[in-house]
Amino acid sequence: QVQLVESGGRLVQAGGSLRLSCAASGRTFSSYTMGWFRQAPGKEREFVAAISWTGGYTYYAYSVKGRFTLSRDNAKNTVFLQMNSLKPEDTAVYYCAADREPRRYNGVLIPADVGSWGQGTQVTVSS
Repeated sequence: QVQLVESGGRLVQAGGSLRLSCAASGRTFSSYTMGWFRQAPGKEREFVAAISWTGGYTYYAYSVKGRFTLSRDNAKNTVFLQMNSLKPEDTAVYYCAADREPRRYNGVLIPADVGSWGQGTQVTVSS
């Protein structure tokens, strides 16, 4: 199992930027696709973005495409989610996730394929 710890969430004004980080420990981080999900109050957890184990491929939900950028540093076992042009509807708890299978990339990462979740970090965007 891999342990995931998110950081970087806070209150920000609409139009602002945030960078979330997810630090991983445990199994071989560089072999696993990583992703981010978010869950707003009263809503289901939804996929935000995923990045292949090499970092060569990324996939974004339509709602964040062009505004969010996912990257990873395998030497530091860390994934970064750069969020720009934030909107109030981006308000949610953001969760880092690791695929349960190594060297698998299908574009979108679905919850059934997640092997490890972080504890979440709150992002609040004020209007």
